[in-house]
Amino acid sequence: MSGPLPVIVHPPSPTGGRRVRVNGEILGLAYSVADVAEFLRRAGLDVDPVEVSVSPLIDWRGGGPEYWGPEPDEPAP
Repeated sequence: MSGPLPVIVHPPSPTGGRRVRVNGEILGLAYSVADVAEFLRRAGLDVDPVEVSVSPLIDWRGGGPEYWGPEPDEPAP
């Protein structure tokens, strides 16, 4: 396959964590940017956590790399 693999980080689950999918395959449930970087490394993509946060190749759905847990019931004041 030529070109970058499609990388999708899904919205946080109701219990926390985000599903990570690369090239159509679910790699696992990440709880941090470091987890996403590790999943990508295991998939053959050597990316450090800083690059994961800002990479245009990663589709962050339901919020960016700063969102990991379930949404709070009340918005912060």
